[in-house]
Amino acid sequence: MRTFIAIELPQNIKDFLVRLQDQLKKSRADVKWVQPQNIHLTLKFLGEIDEQKLDKIVLILEEITKTNNSFYIRISSLGAFPKISFPRVIWVGIDKGDMETAQIAKVLEEKIAKIGILPEKRPFSSHITIGRVRSNLNQGELAKNLDDLANSSVGENLEFLVTKIIISKSTLTPKGPIYEVLKEAYLKTS
Repeated sequence: MRTFIAIELPQNIKDFLVRLQDQLKKSRADVKWVQPQNIHLTLKFLGEIDEQKLDKIVLILEEITKTNNSFYIRISSLGAFPKISFPRVIWVGIDKGDMETAQIAKVLEEKIAKIGILPEKRPFSSHITIGRVRSNLNQGELAKNLDDLANSSVGENLEFLVTKIIISKSTLTPKGPIYEVLKEAYLKTS
């Protein structure tokens, strides 16, 4: 099964991100927008794993959440990989909570590598993907819209408390992926 470890977002944050997507859609660029119910912050993409590996990953995740406190995440910025002027992946960044997500992702990466899942080649970056560019159609207009919005106060004061980390299954369909939460692991409350 195709799986990933992530932080779910509350509905008010998803609603804000959908409004951001709607503003960017005005560029009429060829972008595959992440469906509202699927927007999340990925800590580790696991790829195809079997039940045996899943059981080991659940134990690793529970061990990590038992030693980490719940924390706040605040939406802070809009950007694109590799850069705003040439967007391929459109994302929203965080400031508050960045250190905590990066630390959890690092420990996950190290512990999961020990059970045979290859570590990421790129360094972890705390972000929430909201769209993936499919072609160069209207890319200049999209880049301009991204730049304009990135220079405004994106998500100002939008924050939420992270109390759990999930393992989700992703089933690919012609209409887009369908996510199903397989396991929830709760962080310590301070």
